[in-house]
Amino acid sequence: MKITTWNVNGIRAVSNKGFSDWAKSHDTDVLCLQEIKAMEDQFPETARNINDMTVYINPAKRPGYSGVASYYSTPPEEVKFGIGYDIFDDEGRIIKSKHGDLYLYNVYFPSGQSGSERVEFKLNFYETLLGELKKLHVDGKKIIVTGDFNTAHTEIDLANPKSNQKTSGFLPEERAMISKYLDSGFKDAYRELYPDKVEYTWWTYRFRSRERNIGWRLDYFLVSESLMENVEEVEILGDIEGSDHCPVVLTLKNQ
Repeated sequence: MKITTWNVNGIRAVSNKGFSDWAKSHDTDVLCLQEIKAMEDQFPETARNINDMTVYINPAKRPGYSGVASYYSTPPEEVKFGIGYDIFDDEGRIIKSKHGDLYLYNVYFPSGQSGSERVEFKLNFYETLLGELKKLHVDGKKIIVTGDFNTAHTEIDLANPKSNQKTSGFLPEERAMISKYLDSGFKDAYRELYPDKVEYTWWTYRFRSRERNIGWRLDYFLVSESLMENVEEVEILGDIEGSDHCPVVLTLKNQ
């Protein structure tokens, strides 16, 4: 089973940059998109029709903002949006699906870049989602949480850690939330496979950052500890353009 995640930074924008051609040629069973920035009726028709996959769209109530979409080659047994709190769910940040004994969460975690109030919002979102995930773990469920976490966990996960100590995305309290997930029965699949590898998934559009590879690793697959033995590969597709993020692919054995 292959699962691909990509923050497309606007489905309409990326659709004008070859998204549908790439998606049709890309070998994956599930495709999770974040930051689609489109209502359901604004979703490009070319982006809906990807290899007969079933697509679910969870837009934000605010136009041109946030939103997630998930494509499945085999329709899931169950699909739900959000986590039951309007303050978070109005921003269209979660699609969760059930695949046998596997629960998949496509999540666009909030950014804290616009100020302290949004940092607090972001931390509360992390905490609220983790509460739901912990209950699933107590029930013995296997979980994958993927998407744009908007946080680089450790210094190896961004090009300039020293100069970003006070920047949202690398604040101590944000990084602590990633650690809290890892202390709650999850593994960072990429870092488990590649503890010392330096690769990024996001580059600011400024300063020729992508060309110079001055980036951050913000896009993750967190998997239940019991599922980690089934992880065959996690690949960062840094050569795929069209967004300020690039896709990341998880390959599972025996799924």
